Amino acid sequence: MEGYLFLIPLLPFIGFLINGLLGQKIGKSGVFCIGCSSIGLAFLFSILAVYQMASSPPDDRLLVQVLWNWMAVGNLNIDVSLMIDPLSAVMVLVVTGVSFVIHIYSTGYMAHDESYWRFFAYLNMFVFFMIMLVLGSNFIVMFVGWEGVGLASYLLIGFWYKENVNADAGKKAFIVNRIGDFGFLLGMFLIFITFGSLAYLDVFPKALHMYEHGILAMNSPVVIAICLLLFLGATGKSAQIPLFVWLPDAMAGPTPVSALIHAATMVTAGVYMVARTNILFTLAPTALLVLVLMSAATAFIAATIGILQNDIKRVLAYSTVSQLGYMFIGVSVAAYGAGIFHLMTHAFFKACLFLCAGSVIHAMGGDQDMRSMGGLWKKIPITYITMLFATIAIAGIPPFAGFFSKDEILWKAFTFPYYPVVGKIVWFIGVIAAGITAFYMFRLIFMTFHGKFRGTAEQAHHLHESPLSMTGPLMILAFLSVCGGWLGIPHVIGNLFGHVPNVMENFFEPVFANSHEIISAYAGVQHHSTVVEWILMAGSVAVAIGGISLAYHIYIRRFDVLPARLAETYSIYHKLVYNKYFVDEIYYYVIVLPFYYLSMFLWKVVDAFCIDGVGINGQAWWVQRGSGALRLVHNGYVQTYGAFMLLGLVVMLWFFIV
Repeated sequence: MEGYLFLIPLLPFIGFLINGLLGQKIGKSGVFCIGCSSIGLAFLFSILAVYQMASSPPDDRLLVQVLWNWMAVGNLNIDVSLMIDPLSAVMVLVVTGVSFVIHIYSTGYMAHDESYWRFFAYLNMFVFFMIMLVLGSNFIVMFVGWEGVGLASYLLIGFWYKENVNADAGKKAFIVNRIGDFGFLLGMFLIFITFGSLAYLDVFPKALHMYEHGILAMNSPVVIAICLLLFLGATGKSAQIPLFVWLPDAMAGPTPVSALIHAATMVTAGVYMVARTNILFTLAPTALLVLVLMSAATAFIAATIGILQNDIKRVLAYSTVSQLGYMFIGVSVAAYGAGIFHLMTHAFFKACLFLCAGSVIHAMGGDQDMRSMGGLWKKIPITYITMLFATIAIAGIPPFAGFFSKDEILWKAFTFPYYPVVGKIVWFIGVIAAGITAFYMFRLIFMTFHGKFRGTAEQAHHLHESPLSMTGPLMILAFLSVCGGWLGIPHVIGNLFGHVPNVMENFFEPVFANSHEIISAYAGVQHHSTVVEWILMAGSVAVAIGGISLAYHIYIRRFDVLPARLAETYSIYHKLVYNKYFVDEIYYYVIVLPFYYLSMFLWKVVDAFCIDGVGINGQAWWVQRGSGALRLVHNGYVQTYGAFMLLGLVVMLWFFIV
């Protein structure tokens, strides 16, 4: 089966070429068919490849297909090759599966857009690059996919480029990601210098060998540098502090784009990259400490910003930033499988939430302000029920999917072997962020679907449920939001039902086994009481229920007076959070403006005046004037030549006589 791995990325690429080159000629139905079928077939081939890989013994779960040798320069030998192992298997299934559902949804959402063919071409290109990112067997192929999704996201976010706000959002995403990508490049250079290769199957075994033989020490400066540079790249793609500012503005793109970027694809690339390089991060506890502190801060700060957002898509955008912080907490406490597990469940409920938001916006005639909504559950019941399921999932209420993955991350943070005290602090921050998440997500539900309708009479007249092409994907994702977490049932719960296995943990064990051995040898084997785990689990659920109850009290029982009163009472905090801690303004005055004035100085003073004026144009001016003077000597008149000869003779006589 490994001989057919190339079909998984090739099919979306073919869809991109056909729709991009012939989309206007083959018509809307042809574009929809090509766009959706290419991703659907890629999903089927992914299932076949993963099935074959999973059918092998645990230690042999690896399929590699070398397509061609890209370059061989000195010691650098790069193959364009694809690899399926348990980690990339989960990623490729999530990417192709969720993308396929989003493509189906887009056939209804973008049906009346005149540039539908360009939209589907960009979607196919995006999925192609994301598949290359997760299936690449070396850092170079990963980086090609990494840069490709950056390009595709720029095109999709600024899809409606005729409006400046959309074009600016696309440019912002592209530029901010370039900052992180620079760190990724430096990290790759350092990996090659240290290990002599960029192929996963060379780098990671060699790093383990060097550690076991004392060549590479735990917390070696070079490994710390590699991990921090790679994490800089991850902060760009996965919207962590300090490079998270692009992601909320990415809401300018069509809603299916928001679902695609925020759910299963681009923003999860950084989490996948850290999990893929787990050996290096495990050998650098200091780097993990930086990661866990940054990710905890991101989870908490983004959650607080989401409390006061009124744009339904922006609430979900800051929710994504916060949930990405949770994923990074998982991988940064060396619980790499827990981070990827939450990545998977998040893909289900966040894609559902964004597509439900698109259905709401569709019903509201394009209005995204929740203050104009209310009482919509009667008009769009399917959208309401599916969004409610996804909201319960993200709030972490059992037995919905988000509970299992979020609980595992919190438990792993509490038992962080490298830094136990830090782990417990991060656990506390994570629990508080979970309560805030439950609060602002049910604030969204109550403001959108409950109470009285606050929109215009025209909006009320046109309220209607979306077509089956849009509600069908919602029902699929809502089902996964309920059941998707059952693959990772904690042992303390599984033991109550006859030792139900944790499928995700067992599936990932061969990938992260070496890291677990390093941690055990370095920090010792950690033993914790199941009673403590039950208490922590019950506590996190209680906090989430508390957040839901608070949202109900404010936005259902006292909605007419309490929000305004709280805003007035805590005006300073309200202004700070409502304006997103003024992070964009700080970046503008501290970074953007200084670079703007520096570029103006370099342009007008250094380039235009010094280089062009004094240098190139100045030299040309002096040559022109000098040649003009010399031209007077060679004017073709005999009298002039005779006069100069006489003058020369006089000068010579004066010289010899004197």
